[in-house]
Amino acid sequence: MNIAGTDIFERRESEVRSYCRGFPAVFTSAQNATLRDETEREYIDFLAGCSVLNYGHNDPDMKAALIEHISADGIAHGLDMYTSTKADFLRTFERLILRPRGMDHKVMMTGPTGTNAVEAAIKLARKVTGRKNVIAFTNGFHGMTLGALAATGNAGKRKGAGGVSLGDVTHMPFEGSLGEGVDTLQIAETMLANPSSGIDAPAAFIVETVQGEGGLNAASAEWLRGVERLARAHDALLIIDDIQAGCGRTGRYFSFEEMGITADLITQAKSFSGFGLPFAALLIRPEHDIWKPAEHNGTFRGNTHAFVTGRVALEKFWADDSFAAEVRGKGEQLNRRLAAIAAQIPGAALKGRGMMQGIDVGSGELAGAICAASFERGLIIETSGAHDEVVKVLAPLTIPAEQLDAGLDILESAAAATRG
Repeated sequence: MNIAGTDIFERRESEVRSYCRGFPAVFTSAQNATLRDETEREYIDFLAGCSVLNYGHNDPDMKAALIEHISADGIAHGLDMYTSTKADFLRTFERLILRPRGMDHKVMMTGPTGTNAVEAAIKLARKVTGRKNVIAFTNGFHGMTLGALAATGNAGKRKGAGGVSLGDVTHMPFEGSLGEGVDTLQIAETMLANPSSGIDAPAAFIVETVQGEGGLNAASAEWLRGVERLARAHDALLIIDDIQAGCGRTGRYFSFEEMGITADLITQAKSFSGFGLPFAALLIRPEHDIWKPAEHNGTFRGNTHAFVTGRVALEKFWADDSFAAEVRGKGEQLNRRLAAIAAQIPGAALKGRGMMQGIDVGSGELAGAICAASFERGLIIETSGAHDEVVKVLAPLTIPAEQLDAGLDILESAAAATRG
């Protein structure tokens, strides 16, 4: 589809671009859960930068703090040197996130993307254990650089490696991936206990508690505790990839809170900056922080502007439980509405948890048609899953309840129209 103003993209931008193909508009401004294009048409945003914008577009307090920092000639880039903005962010993160949860993790500033945090986690786990093999799970998505891609299940993404070997990872079945009644944890336990299984002793297990790109498959607390038991039994580290499900998306700051597990390494990115600025980190239990200086390096490790906005996000939304409780309430609202929509689609099923839910409609063709019809009606929403069969809601956590309902009204209308 070719629309006015897109000729420069068609002429000059790489064919690798993707989201713009599903949302053929030139966007110019945004506020909270509303996007506007160059024709001044408004859209409700149920994508939120794929969970980058948990606090919505252009939060006024983060924006004001960033403008003030820049206007005062605050540090724009500092490698990993000490800066006052980094100190303020770390003190706030320690006070509002780590200490209240009884966590003593070190904070490693990685390169600015989630895949870099995953690369650092895998590299460190191998360094700590002296082993190579990593246990990942079917339908998992961990990033597009080669190490993270090796732990990713999606065939299309893996093909992007151009035939390079994606090794030293063993993929085990995620909870529920083999159908009801199949204990995937027992399968993993049996395989790892068998010295003739061909599976090398693992350095780490890496897992998402809710598989964002893999179809919103949500692991139970019992299953996750089982994964941790396996990790401990085999002297491996437990890596929780909380890049998409974290920063409040499931109704708690971390997606694994209150599940009774202790992660050795936790990846953070996407909404970590609060404002859509690139920012990623790896949280490390102190006994595993055995890096030598600059062993995992990068010019952009630690985004100084993101320290400013990330601190404000923590102070504004995580000083107490009120915001998290509000998110949980919206998650219940979302669940009710999606259940009603799913009931009108033969064979459809709800997926996910909190404000990370969707509807498995059974086929990628139908899910894609529903998302396209939604866009025509002013709603931005995408698909997920091995076959793109899940219509996935990732609205900003700050979306007003009335606007959330309005967006779900559009989704319901689009689903009805697509069914004919």
